[in-house]
Amino acid sequence: MKINLVIFGTKNLNNSLEEIKEDLGFSFIHFDPDNFNESILSSVSAVVISNNICEDKTSLSIVNKIINKPILLLGDQNFTTKCKYDDKISLPLNFADLKNKIIHLITAHKFNENSSIIIKKYTLDKNEKKLKHESMFVVITEREVQLIELLFNEAKPLTRKAILKKIWKYADDADTHTVETHIYRLRKKILNKFQDENFIINSKLGYSI
Repeated sequence: MKINLVIFGTKNLNNSLEEIKEDLGFSFIHFDPDNFNESILSSVSAVVISNNICEDKTSLSIVNKIINKPILLLGDQNFTTKCKYDDKISLPLNFADLKNKIIHLITAHKFNENSSIIIKKYTLDKNEKKLKHESMFVVITEREVQLIELLFNEAKPLTRKAILKKIWKYADDADTHTVETHIYRLRKKILNKFQDENFIINSKLGYSI
């Protein structure tokens, strides 16, 4: 796994990481608050931040705008911070621990990223089996997760028979009441929790999201 990092660090931290660059096997981009381009984040796997950086208002503002990248914070044993982060590690660094922590953080982030889908104003969390909007959520079944994901991924509405075949693997002439029942229950959950009648749309062409 090729890992590229953005380092928001002090001069001493930057120098220390450069010295063990080959041992870690990572590529580094060092953060310059006076010359920072957000586009570089698209090519990196994670962000490593020294807690001291968060004392600078310009740096803090940039760090707290970072989205969709895991952030590892470095600091003293009992530090507090204004920076957002996903995990932290205490100084002085054990570089083997640092490497393992970064790899674990990136792996966990990728897993969570693959398990969540943004659908309209909602987030479908396939791990927790929840459909979320802001602070609210509704618990759904594994089959309902499959239904939502299938309808979301299809460009055109799907008929009841098509849904039955794709999810339940039934023959073309099987009873389609199974689909109607599941969609009815799912729509009722969404209506009761979010007052949304149009999450799943039923037209003469079939069902769609």
